[in-house]
Amino acid sequence: MPSVRINGIRLQYEDVGDGDPVVLVMGQGSGGRVWHLHQVPALVDAGYRVVTFDNRGIPPTDECPDGFTIDDLVADTAALAEHLDLAPCRFVGVSMGAYVVQELMLARPRLVRQGVLMATRGRTDALRAAMALADRALHDSELELPAAYSAWIRALQNLSPATLDDDQQIQDWLELFEFSPQRRGPGVRAQLDLEVPAGRLAAYRAIDVPCLVVGFADDVVLPPHLGREVADAIPGAQYQEIKGCGHYGYLERPDELNRVLLEFFHDRRSPTRTSPTRPSPPGHVDLG
Repeated sequence: MPSVRINGIRLQYEDVGDGDPVVLVMGQGSGGRVWHLHQVPALVDAGYRVVTFDNRGIPPTDECPDGFTIDDLVADTAALAEHLDLAPCRFVGVSMGAYVVQELMLARPRLVRQGVLMATRGRTDALRAAMALADRALHDSELELPAAYSAWIRALQNLSPATLDDDQQIQDWLELFEFSPQRRGPGVRAQLDLEVPAGRLAAYRAIDVPCLVVGFADDVVLPPHLGREVADAIPGAQYQEIKGCGHYGYLERPDELNRVLLEFFHDRRSPTRTSPTRPSPPGHVDLG
C-alpha cells in the first residue's frame, strides 16, 4: 500500500481502477480495507477509480495519540484528494466517515461532485451520548472482554434481526468477529472523542452539493431517523433506506447498497428503492 505525508502525518491509502474517482471514507475504529470486500469490486467493475485509506488514528496511518478533531480528518481527506488530483470527485462515508464527508461538503465544496452519507447523524442525542461515554469508559478501563462475549455484543449492536435469527448466518458472523476483534489503542481512543456538536443540522442547510443519505432500517447504533434528519437539512438531498440490515449494512446487504450507490452516481435525481434479499457474511477481513 502506498502512503503520503500530509498535514504532518503519514497516511496510508489504496488507489485502484480507472475512470471517474470515488473516495470511500470508513467509520470509527476500522481501516479502509473493509471497503474492499464489496464496494470496491462493484465500483471498479462499474468503471470507477476507487480510493480508500486508513483514517488518522488507524495504523499503519499515524495514530496521533495526543488526539485530533473532525477538522483534522476532513483536512486529511481533502489533502489526499488533492494529492491524487481527484477533485472534484465523489465521496462516500459511513458512520464517522459520513460525518467527515458532511463537514467536507461544508468546508471544501468545490472538491465534492457528489456526497453519499451512510448511517449518519447531525446531532448527538441522549442515547448516542451514553454510548460514547460507555465506549470511552470501557476503553480506558483496559478491560479485555472474552472474545466470544465481545463477538456476541458486536453482533447485537451491528446486525439485523433477520441475520441474528438465521443460525448459519449468525454463526459465520460470530466466527468472523472472534477472528477479527475490534481495534484498540490510542488512535481509536482519539476517535472515540469525536462527537457531533449541537447546531450541525442547522449548519448543513448551507451544503450545496448533490447528496444522498442512506439509512439502514435495523441500525441501533445510528438509527435511520437520525440520517433522515440530515437529509431533511441538506437542500435537495435524497434519502434511501435499505431494509433488513443493521449498522454494518454495507457488509450485510452489499448488493442493495452498491445498487443504490451506482444509481445515484448515474442519475442523482432518481435512485430507486431496493428490496431486501438474503444477506451473505463477508470473508475474513479486519473489521476494526
